[in-house]
Amino acid sequence: MTLGAVSCSHRRICNCYFPPIFVKFSSLSALKATDFTYEASNSDDCNYRELQLSMQCHASSGNFAKALESLNSMGNVPGKPTVYDFNALVYSYLKSQTVLLDNVVQVYLGMKRFGPAPNASTFNALLNGMLSLGRLKDAYMIAEEMFDCGFLPSFTSLSRILKNMLRVGNLVSSIGVFKLMLRLKYFPTEPSLCLLISKLSKAMMTEEAWFVCYALMRKGHFFGAYVYNPMLWALCKTGQSNNALQLFYWMKRKGVVHNVCSYTALVYGFGREGLWRDLLCCLDEMETDGCKLSAITYTIVIKSLCGDGRIAEALEYLAKMEREGCEPDMTTYNVILHALCIQDRANDIFSLLEMIENKGFSPNAYTYAALGGGLLKTGNIGIACELLLDVITEGNYVDVVVYNIYFNCLCHENRSEEALYRLKKMIGEGLMPSNVSYNTILKSFCRENNLSKALKFLDYFKWDENGPDVVSFNTILSVACKQKKSSVIRRVLSHMKNGGVQPNVISLNCLIQYFCRVKNFSECLKLLDYMTCSGSSPTIVTFNLLLDRLCKNGLVGIAERVFKQLRNTGFFPDTISYNILIHAFIKEGNKAMVNQLVSDMYNQRLKPDLFTYGSLISGLCNDGKVSVALELRDDVIENGLTPSIAIYNTLLEAMFKSGAFSDILSLLKNLVLEGCQPNEVTFEILSRPVFKSWIKRSPEVSNLVELVHECKVN
Repeated sequence: MTLGAVSCSHRRICNCYFPPIFVKFSSLSALKATDFTYEASNSDDCNYRELQLSMQCHASSGNFAKALESLNSMGNVPGKPTVYDFNALVYSYLKSQTVLLDNVVQVYLGMKRFGPAPNASTFNALLNGMLSLGRLKDAYMIAEEMFDCGFLPSFTSLSRILKNMLRVGNLVSSIGVFKLMLRLKYFPTEPSLCLLISKLSKAMMTEEAWFVCYALMRKGHFFGAYVYNPMLWALCKTGQSNNALQLFYWMKRKGVVHNVCSYTALVYGFGREGLWRDLLCCLDEMETDGCKLSAITYTIVIKSLCGDGRIAEALEYLAKMEREGCEPDMTTYNVILHALCIQDRANDIFSLLEMIENKGFSPNAYTYAALGGGLLKTGNIGIACELLLDVITEGNYVDVVVYNIYFNCLCHENRSEEALYRLKKMIGEGLMPSNVSYNTILKSFCRENNLSKALKFLDYFKWDENGPDVVSFNTILSVACKQKKSSVIRRVLSHMKNGGVQPNVISLNCLIQYFCRVKNFSECLKLLDYMTCSGSSPTIVTFNLLLDRLCKNGLVGIAERVFKQLRNTGFFPDTISYNILIHAFIKEGNKAMVNQLVSDMYNQRLKPDLFTYGSLISGLCNDGKVSVALELRDDVIENGLTPSIAIYNTLLEAMFKSGAFSDILSLLKNLVLEGCQPNEVTFEILSRPVFKSWIKRSPEVSNLVELVHECKVN
């Protein structure tokens, strides 16, 4: 039998959650219609009951083959086996300790194909069995099949499926179960609904969360604000505060009474997006509705203001918070301390620390992290080192985050060895570092060009259970590639392979740059092919380096193919990419390609820069088209750019070679008027004997040359 022989719903249940092997029906070949046409004997009834008991006994013990044999033997009794016999087999077998899903499906498919047709009890036995086995997706598909066949899954069964799916985090299938429940006019329990919206919101599946809310409200099913608040938060955390506001008022029109959490979500969203007018309006409406601001609400407002550099307003809200009888906690104070450190307001920091002490609060790990991190950001690294060292050595409780900031401070001052010493001591005191701790020190060794120490450090320490990560290897790989240390590169790649760490885009970019530097272009192109095949692209810096090295080594044709290949994959070159190729094709005298590249550049809405114009002007001058080159120089000025001295030197050289000394007069005027700084090349051209003799005959040019010399002096 093949899958095509079964019904539409049958096909779906097979394809969706049963392996293809289940469709083979060899084990039930005895269940043909002719098997039920034998005449009954006097002992049929007794024999039938014995077969029933035998079948159920074998099924309960997990011996499916014997149970199936007993079921097939019932075919000798007219009208047997019935649908209830099949159901008994399914029910008993699913209760056994050794269930193979293949066997259950074979029974179900046999019933679908040859009869007796499955009934509600069949589906319930399958559904409950799958739930007991923890096969939630299969249970959901059986419920769908049951509904398609005209039977109604119970509310209890669907609620169990939904609850368990949410517990294991299968959100996509949870939405499917929810939709099925709505089709059956079942409404999830309030805890399940709350959990569904919360999990969808945390997973940033806002469209799905909105569908759940809207579907329930449209059917007149309402819950309290606490059910819908996670969705407001999800929208606000993803920069969709306007959408959150629309949802907020839509819920309000539907009679949902918002609480402090609802308003706080909007306050967070408006503050995050810098929508200060909306934030203040929200606070006003919150107070008008009799909803008192919580410490969390105030802290969010204060953090938003601090993030925008508005410390004075943040301090005003701190004062208002205390006037309203809402006591700030250390989280609030830590936010302000961090902001004050970033603005380097030492007096305010000491005043606030004194206030914290007077209120009976003790600084915590977050306080030290706020102070240390703020000082680090403002460049007060020495002060941060002293502060954090005092905190650590005085026995205050600090976490790994504080240590990481301390390591960062030490490494910024090239004190890697001291950071390593502190790391060892930290481990000795029982506090395990994170990969950030290791990578900070590793990066410092690499920055100091101490690759041997970095490699020893990589080998020596016991890292987190995952070991050194791709960031660790890339840190060393980047320096080794820049320094063309092939032995170090091989060691790093070997470490990565042994540790099961796959190179990422950064790793591959480093390697391409290395092969460019050593002129191993075949390896460059292999890596580039690997990246494009795996759906990633080189960085624009790597791409331009490859183009540049190919062109400088006379491989302009290969550079052009690489350029076109990556363009076809959706990679977007920049102005520098075009400049490299334009310059190379100008040197080769390939005017057609130059024109094509310039046209393509404009089509990509990329503006030519001074290097582009310089290359084009150089090409025109080489062809003796000085007048056209001068027109292009005018275009440079019209486009708001100031011609570089390199462009002027190119034009001066071309005029000198063509003997067009009279044109030099206007060019020198422009050079002086635009304040362009001449260089040694300029003076070398103007100092040539033939040019000097012409200058003597032209006082105006002589004066301009003197002005040019004055430009250099100035």
